[in-house]
Amino acid sequence: MQKPAARYQGYHSFDYLEPHVDYRVFDLAQELGRVPAHSLGLDEEQEARVARILREEHAISLHEHPKILTADPHQLRDYNSTGRNAMGFEGLARSGMSAFFDNFMNGTNCVTSENGWKWDDTIFDLGLRFADVAQQDHVVLARTVADLEAAKADGRIALVAGLEAATSIENELDRLDILYGLGVRQIGVAYSMANQLGSGLSEPVDGGLTRFGHRAVDRMNKLGMAIDISHSSDRTCLDVIAASSVPVFITHAGARAVWPTNRMKPDEVIIACAERGGVIGIEAAPHTTLSEEHPEHSIESVMDHFEYCVDLVGIDHVAFGPDTNFGDHVGLHDSFSGHLTISHAHGHVAHPRVSHVAGMENPAENFTNIVGWLVKHGYSDEHIRKAIGTNILRVLKEVW
Repeated sequence: MQKPAARYQGYHSFDYLEPHVDYRVFDLAQELGRVPAHSLGLDEEQEARVARILREEHAISLHEHPKILTADPHQLRDYNSTGRNAMGFEGLARSGMSAFFDNFMNGTNCVTSENGWKWDDTIFDLGLRFADVAQQDHVVLARTVADLEAAKADGRIALVAGLEAATSIENELDRLDILYGLGVRQIGVAYSMANQLGSGLSEPVDGGLTRFGHRAVDRMNKLGMAIDISHSSDRTCLDVIAASSVPVFITHAGARAVWPTNRMKPDEVIIACAERGGVIGIEAAPHTTLSEEHPEHSIESVMDHFEYCVDLVGIDHVAFGPDTNFGDHVGLHDSFSGHLTISHAHGHVAHPRVSHVAGMENPAENFTNIVGWLVKHGYSDEHIRKAIGTNILRVLKEVW
């Protein structure tokens, strides 16, 4: 595991406030060491190569939720309802990442009601998180590629603010400008349910991108806001790819050909995304990117999707969006199973349940193990560099 960056000085969320007076205190999950460390069986030379690559190269996660969950998953609803989720600053400092896309869950989202994603919740969520980040100096909000480069050079970690879906803009296009002005640089089109822009993964009828959705894509292109289609329906994905004047991201998904649920993307969508210059980030949230060869979810399952996508569209169009947090992610899914896309996946395939995804359980360990796996399996420095960072940077230079 990487040593903490020099700038990290032990800040914890809300250190500038008084516990029990300014905010409600919860018993939080263990940030580091909650599950046993995963061994890839690397030798000393391989370990040294991993450390060098993470030290020298950009390591960017296309999708994370680096908050600390409650120790008791049954308290998650109350915890989320306060709007104050602690960020795992210590874990991030040990992650080896130079940047991560933090996809905000927008207050109620799919956490407290079916009718989430309200505008006020979104602004509330963004403001509280930005206030917390502004109080320390290790994680910095990034609005430009230059910000990403500066953070890497300065030993900091860049946070790229994103939203899982554009639902909260409703039918008001200028809200995209407002979000951009606040610092949001990436937005998903739709989540599980359809919205004003297009269809989500759980809809029985795939209506594709709406007329308003076309206008929203155009506005995001003009603003310089990256578009994500991870939770969009297949037709909506293809419509967005065709409508956008710049490449789009599939920030966190896998290949349906490897694991046949609609949470994964069909070859047609992955190829279309790549042909327009886009990138797919490989997902690692529990019980998503499984494979027939590795149905017990682990880093091996995740990398089956990575290698399939590399074979399908080439190394220039594949990256990682692990989609992890600090705490019991399986407990999180169980607590909110009725509202999450993973629970609505058509064509569900029976599989063994795991308590955590071995090797990719949290943001602190993901990229050390990803790079370690790639080193162990003979990938060149050039290909590793692309997969963990420069593919994403290439797209951002076109979009931002």
